[in-house]
Order: sequence, then C-alpha cells, then structure tokens
Amino acid sequence: MQKISGLFNTALVAGALSLLLVATTADAKKKKAPPPPPPPPAQTWVFVPWKPSPPNNASPNFATPPVGADGLRVSVNRNISSAQMTWNLRSGYNVAALNCLEPRHAKIVVNYRAFLRTHAKALRAANLKVDSEWRGKYGAGFIKAREKYMTEVYNRFAMPPTLSAFCDAALAVSNDAKLVKPGQLDRFAATNLPNLEIVFDDFYRRYDQYKTELAAWEAKWAGYTPGTNILVPVTSPLAIAEAPAAESRPLTP
Repeated sequence: MQKISGLFNTALVAGALSLLLVATTADAKKKKAPPPPPPPPAQTWVFVPWKPSPPNNASPNFATPPVGADGLRVSVNRNISSAQMTWNLRSGYNVAALNCLEPRHAKIVVNYRAFLRTHAKALRAANLKVDSEWRGKYGAGFIKAREKYMTEVYNRFAMPPTLSAFCDAALAVSNDAKLVKPGQLDRFAATNLPNLEIVFDDFYRRYDQYKTELAAWEAKWAGYTPGTNILVPVTSPLAIAEAPAAESRPLTP
C-alpha cells in the first residue's frame, strides 16, 4: 500500500512540474523578445585643418596697437607736430638705409646720402624745433623723454615682421624725395610719413584677422592634431561642416 502511495505522489509531482513547464512556455510565447540594439552610426574621415599662423612669421604673442578715436591705429608717427614728422621721416629713412640690404633696395643708401646733403639746413632746423617742443613739454629733463620716444620710433620702423614691406615703401619714398626742393621738406614729410605708416596698418589688420581665425579654429578643432584625419559619425557637426571639402580629397587615417 505504501508503494502505491509513493508512486501516486511521484506522479502528482511530475504532473505539477509538467503543468508548470507548460505555463512557463506559454508565458514565454506571450512575451516578445526585446528588439536588437540599433547599429552604430556610420562614420567618416574628416581632415583637421592646419592651425592658422601669424602673418609674416610674427610672434603669436604680438599685441596690435588699439584704434584711436580717429579710426586710425595709435602710432608714434601720428598726432605729432610738423617738425616731428620731418624728423621721424628722416629717422625712418635712416633705418631703411641701415637695414634694407636686399639688392632691390640698394638705391636707398644712395638716395639717403643725397637727401641729407640737399636738406641739411632743413633737418637741422627740424631737430632744433623738436628739441624746443620737448623742452616746453618736459622742462629741463626733456632729453630722456625725447630719447625714449625716438627709440620707439626706430623700433617701429625696424620691426622684423614688416621690414621687407617697409623697405619697399622706403625705396618709393626715397625716389620721390629726389624731386623735393629745399624748403619743401616739411610738406613732403607730412605726405609721405603716412605712406610708411600704411605698411604697419596693413600688418596690424592681417594680424587681427589671424587672431579671429585662430579663435574660430580653436573653438572647432581644439583637442585634435592639425593635419590629421579623424573618424567621426556622419551626423557629427564636424562631418556635416566638412562634407564639401571631404568630397574633394581622399581621406585616409
């Protein structure tokens, strides 16, 4: 009797397990399998452009002068007296004669010597007038202030990034100066000192443009190595912005 009872219990357990398995299978069929993960977005190679560089191999830390109320760059050659303009033109001429050593600038030295002979009297008068102006402004200690200012004048004309363009401009001025008669030097200086200033104004404009382009480059490409290709999703702003350029050149890692 106990044996029959044991068999009966075993059958009940087996039946219960069978029913549980059927129910689990039914529940599994009712539940849908989760969808597969989406494929990763397509990628493309994008070229990282070279970082903008300063014009004329200038220092990346160069500071351009501010623009004054008259719309022009602040300069040692602006807003000065007639005598100071004449003396500054002579100073620029002197810098050119000493530093413009390219063969195409050889006439500067020849013209400068003739300039000093022709306008010796006017240059002495301009120098005395400038001394008087500085003395009136600074008193007995004017010499130190004037020498400091003239050092700035010479350094401006001799700036390495602008020297080549300055020499070209100085050569043109030196050729024009051959036609200037004694007594006309102040008028000539008032016209031609600004012609030398154009060289520096142009350089400062291009340097400010470089800083603008550099800021845009850093905002977009900071953290990437210039001159390399990077793999980015096709939906990336970098890929979208660079798509036209990418189509025009082969891209390799």
